[in-house]
Amino acid sequence: MARAYRELEAAGLVETRGRGGTVVSADGDGTKARLMDAAREYAALALSHGLAPEQALRYVRAALDPRQTQP
Repeated sequence: MARAYRELEAAGLVETRGRGGTVVSADGDGTKARLMDAAREYAALALSHGLAPEQALRYVRAALDPRQTQP
């Protein structure tokens, strides 16, 4: 049973709140975990190409703003 709870928590489906027990996560679909994975992949790619963190962030900001065509 403990292993099942650990796996559910690792998948972002439940949250353990100490004395508050275990509850279904508000982010039960794992979106935050997938976004963090994608962000880590992007960060690794940006750094491997020599981009400074601020330069990499400019690309993300440009991608989030449809009015921008270039970072």
